[in-house]
Order: sequence, then structure tokens, then C-alpha cells
Amino acid sequence: MTDTIKLLKAHRSIRRYTDRPVDPELFNELLRAGQSAATSSFIQATTVIRVSDADIREQFVELSGSQKYIAQAAEFLVFCADLKRNQVRSGQAEEDFSWAEQLITATVDVALFAQNMVVAAESAGLGICYIGGIRNNPDRVSELLSLPKLVYPVFGLCLGYPDQNPGKKPRLPLEPICHQDKYAKTEQFAGEIDQYDEFVRDYYVARSNGKLEFTWSEQMKKQAATQSRPFMLDFLNKKGFINK
Repeated sequence: MTDTIKLLKAHRSIRRYTDRPVDPELFNELLRAGQSAATSSFIQATTVIRVSDADIREQFVELSGSQKYIAQAAEFLVFCADLKRNQVRSGQAEEDFSWAEQLITATVDVALFAQNMVVAAESAGLGICYIGGIRNNPDRVSELLSLPKLVYPVFGLCLGYPDQNPGKKPRLPLEPICHQDKYAKTEQFAGEIDQYDEFVRDYYVARSNGKLEFTWSEQMKKQAATQSRPFMLDFLNKKGFINK
């Protein structure tokens, strides 16, 4: 097993950070590592907004559901899917960038950029936590960051030196994840997922000293019922995305 594989398999989300700052040169190198990720058709549709203002950070804490580590981390970044730059430089009309496929490619670009940056950060001893909760109120986030049409906030990222050592959250077994030649019915892997559910229950019991006790399947049922964010379609339409 290579050192890179070991690093990837050791990932944990970090929610407590020391007050040690990130060296500016290292920060720029992390950005360059992110830029080195694959980009669909060379669109390079990622913009990273580095949020340093303490007041804006506190507003993000509230907007994301009281995730206090947004204010505590050395760095808080907002990753945006950005087709505005491409629209301006190409001289094309905004409507030419409103296809659903362009939203997908821009969003994939952001995810690849961010994950490259995350792996680079963890290799340097930093910890991270993705913040999808910024999409709880995308209109307000857009106002705070002055995001124009054809730019939308995909997720936030806390970055800093860890002040905790949490356990690694267990992942699904490979069998239901990697199928051979064609899609296999989920029911085929019922036994493997049942066993995984018990691993997850044990993980939460141990992590919470018995205060939490639920399986992955139970958590997914709750997630599907409570995190739909039905306003996102209208928001993306207003931003000039997926109008056709």
C-alpha cells in the first residue's frame, strides 16, 4: 500500500482546530494542487472565495446551522461553480451557459478541484471539514459574497490544524459499491449492508458514549426526509443555470 493510499484511507472530518495559521506559501500551493485536478473541456469553472472577515464568518456559522468551527478554523473557503468568467471571456450571451450539462460539468470541476486541495492539505498535516450547510440559504450566501449570475456556492470548506483525533467513520463494503459489467440490484447485497449497519451503530455508540444509536440505513431514511432543500431548483434558475 502506498503512502498516498494510506493518507486517503485515513481521512476524517475535523471540527476542532488549533489557532495555528496556515502559512501563506503553503496555502497557495494547496490552491495550485486544486487547480491541477482534471477539468472538463478545460473550462476551469471553479472560483474559491477565502472568507477572512470575522463578521461574515459568524454569519456563515448561522446560515449553515450553527457549525461553530467555521469561525474557529484557520481558513474558511467557499467553492463556487463559476461559468461567469467563461461567459465574459468568450463574449457569449448568458443564455448560452444555461444548459443542464454545463451546470453538471461546472459542479464536477468544483468537486475535483476541492478534493485535490483536501488531499494536499491532509498530506501537510492539516484537517478539513466540508460544509454543505451553506446551501441552506443560497440567496443570502450569494448576497454575502456578491455572487453574480452563472456563479453558485457549491460547498464551504474549513481548513486548519486539528485539535482533535476523531475515529474514522466506517464506509460501505466494496460489494455494493463496485458492480461488474452492469448494475446489480441493491437487494443482492442485503447481507453485506445489514452487517455494515451494525458496524455503523457500534461506531455511533462508541463515539457518543451511548447517546447515539442508529444504523446507516436509518440515517439515510432521515436524511432523505429532512434535507431536500426544495428551493435549490428555483435558486439555480435565478442564477442562470438549467433553464434548458
